[in-house]
Amino acid sequence: MLRRLFPAVVLVLVTAVPALADEGMWPFDYPPTDLLQSRYGFTPSREWLEHVQRSVLTTGGGTAAFVSPDGLVLTNHHVAYGQIEKLSSPEHDYVRDGFFARTREEELRCSGLELKLLWETQDVTAQVRALMSGPGTPEVLAAKRKALLTKLESAFAKKTGLRVDTVTLYQGGEYWLYGYRTFDDVRLVCAPDEQAANFGGDPDNFGFPRHDLDFTFYRIYENGKPVRPEHWLRVSEGGVKDGELVLLAGHPGRTNRLRTAAQLEYERDLDRPIRIGLQERRLEVYRRYAALGAEQERRSRNAIRGLENNLKRERGFLALLRDPAFFAGKRAEEDALRARLAKRPELVAKYGDAWDRMAAVQAELRTRARTRSLREIGRVSSLVDVANTLVRLTAEMEKPNEKRFREYQDDQLGVTRFRLFSRAPVYADMEEVVLADQLQMVVDSLGAGDPWVRAALGGRTPAEAAHALLSGTKLADVEERQRLLAGGRKAVEASTDPLIAWARALDPAYREMRAWMEERIESAESVEGLRIAEARFQLDGHASPPDATGTLRLSYGKVAGYPQTESFVPPFTTYYGLFDRAHAFDDRDPFTLPKRIHEAESRLDLATPLNFVTTCESVGGNSGSPFVNRAGELVGLDFDGNIQSFLWTFTTADHQSRSVAVDARGLLEALRKVYDMNALADELTKR
Repeated sequence: MLRRLFPAVVLVLVTAVPALADEGMWPFDYPPTDLLQSRYGFTPSREWLEHVQRSVLTTGGGTAAFVSPDGLVLTNHHVAYGQIEKLSSPEHDYVRDGFFARTREEELRCSGLELKLLWETQDVTAQVRALMSGPGTPEVLAAKRKALLTKLESAFAKKTGLRVDTVTLYQGGEYWLYGYRTFDDVRLVCAPDEQAANFGGDPDNFGFPRHDLDFTFYRIYENGKPVRPEHWLRVSEGGVKDGELVLLAGHPGRTNRLRTAAQLEYERDLDRPIRIGLQERRLEVYRRYAALGAEQERRSRNAIRGLENNLKRERGFLALLRDPAFFAGKRAEEDALRARLAKRPELVAKYGDAWDRMAAVQAELRTRARTRSLREIGRVSSLVDVANTLVRLTAEMEKPNEKRFREYQDDQLGVTRFRLFSRAPVYADMEEVVLADQLQMVVDSLGAGDPWVRAALGGRTPAEAAHALLSGTKLADVEERQRLLAGGRKAVEASTDPLIAWARALDPAYREMRAWMEERIESAESVEGLRIAEARFQLDGHASPPDATGTLRLSYGKVAGYPQTESFVPPFTTYYGLFDRAHAFDDRDPFTLPKRIHEAESRLDLATPLNFVTTCESVGGNSGSPFVNRAGELVGLDFDGNIQSFLWTFTTADHQSRSVAVDARGLLEALRKVYDMNALADELTKR
């Protein structure tokens, strides 16, 4: 169905581009104030921007926001799903039944969860540009850039006391330091049952109308007490109206709008197809494991749901990239930019060959694309991740700080150790099944004679190797991880743990591949990306926002339905619609009416808005982002986009693309009348 829909979507893109689209995911350092004023008569003050920025957190893949002065945090159920699952057990299945802490003492601490709050930024583009404009090969310049950024990060961290990340914008055109406050004592407060959070399941996913209560509440603690945030978003009881301006603050994942045609071709021909193939096979393995019993189903359902969701998106992206009309449009954009550049001889001399050089980099990347993807074994096993971290971290710590891998430099060690020592449950039997299949896929693709395959298997079959590694390791014991790290490289090299020995054997191949990527690919992409970005700046300045990078952004738009075929999709759904949809499908899964909601029917105001759609741009990573009104109040919670919004990964223009939100009024109605969480609702709305 998805593949059949996309040609029509692309046709809209190339034939009906609106003149005044609400475009862009803008950094808070240069928000679209002129556009907001001209289109909506609203200019956010510096205080308004600071208030919203310092209320919004990242979960490391999703977004959340402070919503009370007592450290209460709101995000999506599907963002928190992994944590809810970790806290569950065969006796207490909080995914299935929900979780409701009615006192602070009942709140459950999450394992391995850290939330980050962007607090301060610094533009270091001038320093990096000065270095990159000097002599040297891309490899030499990359090494110099790494050393410079390490120095700048350390100075910024020392000055501010914050954890610092380098952020690259405009494909290498700008470099910023982002300083974060971090919180690692995060406790689960309230989560609905999955059936309420994900009503309609996969059939309704990436669609609208929707009828989901996709929310979860955490509370952040420091020194055993709820944190008192300086900024937090009060939840609006009045909600929003059709046509009203709303703004979305969150951490959108990567978009590819400014990528060159050659980069998009690589994505179309290799990157996306390889990714889809790996995920499809992994999904089948998890499904076979889930079929073994109720406990296996419980353990694997987060992975299954995540893969199903990702595959739907990835297949949609690939269908779009393979559409001739879409790709012709992207090529036309690039050709138009280069034609404008050609009229400026002084710019041609500096930047004219950057696109061709970028194409050469993509050609080299193609030579090792599949091998590189297949070797990323750690993604299928938390225990393999632990072994790899111990082997690499203890080796890297013997190097000067600026020579280490980025994740093992001094300012990142806290989060590395935090993740390494997570006490999240480990299901070794499940990981063994998935690891065995991953190894079999590598053998099938690269052949039994491949050097990496020989090192990984050691003369065993993939199933034998996976069983020996995961049944024999002691790394599920956090104290054993701590002992090995405390002993440093000497202890890790002396370890006879089979998984540690395996990670040691494969480490040289990992380092060789990573060095090739950093020195041959990423360094050249940075150099040419910087040149292309500078060419854009010379022609247009900051007229368009940079691609999303997982960092905090602000987008804007209005609550609005949209035309579809010969009809019109309204902007709101209500509890009336939820009950109607359940009845229309005879209460069959995944349209079964949640038990608590069914029992609360007589208490509910069924006209209360439940979900709504807006023209605010969002992509993966925005899940859990707050929609705020002019007053800076939270009026909704982003949890999805419609299928047309897939275009936002590659372009801005489409009159049907919408972000989908949980309406704050529907959320409060559920807390008070379905879940008996009146105290929590009062905490959200008090001034």
